Amino acid sequence: MSETTVSGRFEALRAQVELALTGYLTDVQGDDGPIPGRLSEAMRYAVLGGGKRMRPILALAACEAVGGEASAALPFACALELIHAYSLVHDDLPCMDDDAERRGKPTVHVAWDEATAVLVGDGLLTLAFELVSSASGPAEARLAMVRLLAKAAGVCGMVGGQQYDIEAAAARPTVDEVRRLHAMKTGALFRAAVVGGGIAGGADAGCLEALRRYGVAVGRAFQVTDDLLELEAGALSSGSTHEDNVSLAVRLGLEASRAEAKALTGEALAVAEGLGGAGVLLAAIAAQIEARKS
Repeated sequence: MSETTVSGRFEALRAQVELALTGYLTDVQGDDGPIPGRLSEAMRYAVLGGGKRMRPILALAACEAVGGEASAALPFACALELIHAYSLVHDDLPCMDDDAERRGKPTVHVAWDEATAVLVGDGLLTLAFELVSSASGPAEARLAMVRLLAKAAGVCGMVGGQQYDIEAAAARPTVDEVRRLHAMKTGALFRAAVVGGGIAGGADAGCLEALRRYGVAVGRAFQVTDDLLELEAGALSSGSTHEDNVSLAVRLGLEASRAEAKALTGEALAVAEGLGGAGVLLAAIAAQIEARKS
């Protein structure tokens, strides 16, 4: 598969995700009719206002890599993005990071209000589980994906990682503790993305384990490169603030962090190459994560 073909496939999957997300969020209906218009509008604002869509694309690519059709993983892929968006909405709240801008526009609690932002996050999280549980396909696979999402998004994953992040404001964690924080807060959804995509594609246990190892590596690589980009942009400095305390780029330095990102990418590439031609897109995504500039 040529570089042009890989890029085209990546963009085709992104477009598929965008279209599906727009459909899921345009006309949310319950047993008692449509949801409140203000909440519906704010949910669309939170999800459809940009983003790389890396997690859902990884899920679709993993599904294809094990011989499945990308459409089989689409509800799960969109659920991942809804959970990611919910986490950003709640992270931006005054009780968390107190950010006024996200992706170049006002955050949800600024554009609406704090109460609506809380409900937007709650609504996106629960809608994610509705999408997966009501998707087509074997009930056993849907149950496995629901369990996977719950663990990745909950106290053993993203929520637990956020708590470690909060605690890091009062105590300087060790480098290994920072790695654990990143593995939970950021890495858990990346790991879930590729494993869930594999489940949707009908992968066997051995293939799912390989995908899990790939997900661990790309999740960690994503966070390390994120820290590197912030340090190079001057957003991080000397370890004197909470953000510096939980940045591997600050704690390890630029060269060691670049080496760690390269090593992690190498681990992911090895797994992708083990899948043969079917793993080409996963390999390209891993390389893209290490090389990204934004």
